[in-house]
Amino acid sequence: MAEKAEGSAEDRLIARYFRPLASHPGALGLADDAAILTPPPGCDLVLKADAIIGGVHFFPEDPAGAIGRKALRVNLSDLAAKGATPVGFLLSLALPDGTRDAWLADFAHGLCADAQLYGCPLLGGDTDRTPGPAMVSIAAFGTVPHGGMVPRSGATPGDYVFVSGTIGDAALGLKLRRDAQSAVRYRLEPHERDHLLARYLVPEPRLALSEPIRLHASAAMDVSDGLAGDLAKLCGASGVSAEIEIEKVPLSDAARRVIAADASGREFAMTGGDDYEIVCTMAAEKCDAFCAAALASGVAVTEIGRIVAGPAAPRFRDRNGHVLEFAHLSFSHF
Repeated sequence: MAEKAEGSAEDRLIARYFRPLASHPGALGLADDAAILTPPPGCDLVLKADAIIGGVHFFPEDPAGAIGRKALRVNLSDLAAKGATPVGFLLSLALPDGTRDAWLADFAHGLCADAQLYGCPLLGGDTDRTPGPAMVSIAAFGTVPHGGMVPRSGATPGDYVFVSGTIGDAALGLKLRRDAQSAVRYRLEPHERDHLLARYLVPEPRLALSEPIRLHASAAMDVSDGLAGDLAKLCGASGVSAEIEIEKVPLSDAARRVIAADASGREFAMTGGDDYEIVCTMAAEKCDAFCAAALASGVAVTEIGRIVAGPAAPRFRDRNGHVLEFAHLSFSHF
């Protein structure tokens, strides 16, 4: 996001909207072609890049500030799952023709608020014009003590499986966005409808769990494409399987009301994307300490099953022990 030409429209855009976000000295005031980031002694850098695209990850009519916040938060969610502390991010922004100053101001305001909230300043990036929908691509950087990053691949048979927060709210919120009348069919109270819509619009990265995960988890990843599919990815990387009790999977009151009105909502909640919660595994002797640390952090965690040996996909069992079959394990772009 260096200045392209002195006095150019792009230069003025960067100076007006994005230079205030570049508080890290290594950003060099966004006046160079690159930034400098030196990790603290004894720490590793954890790198993550994710993009959100209009019409795919957000609706074009969504508030621009919420789009900026979501773009950063989906990356911070991955850092949290790795046990990392955020230190900064790069922003690549492709803007459609006719993007108004008011949209940019709202976008930058939302992004700036979260950059300050999470201690993750802008380091640099790029701005472009596009004939298509808006695209926001962020590469986020975090640090962990050397060798401390929590991989997907560390789960072993006998480990317990935990998830943070509640599962399926964002997917059900997307369902409401696509069909506003479904809120009436599901008999949702206004606050329940608003809860599901908010969970889709702006996720909550579980950074408060970063240290407990780093200290106690054997494997972890964020739940961005659906619990069933993301747990399958974790198990595949670890060479194990899992037995999950679906009745233990934490649901919000709003999600429970949807499922009570439409039984297919349970599968949608288990396989839909955009939760940005964390699924992690840990040995039995680590569970009490993890739960205590999670409680102290203010983030709810729930044990939902066990890791077992074998190459099979994780099995989700109902209260009678029957294995549930899902048509699709998770959201996929391809």
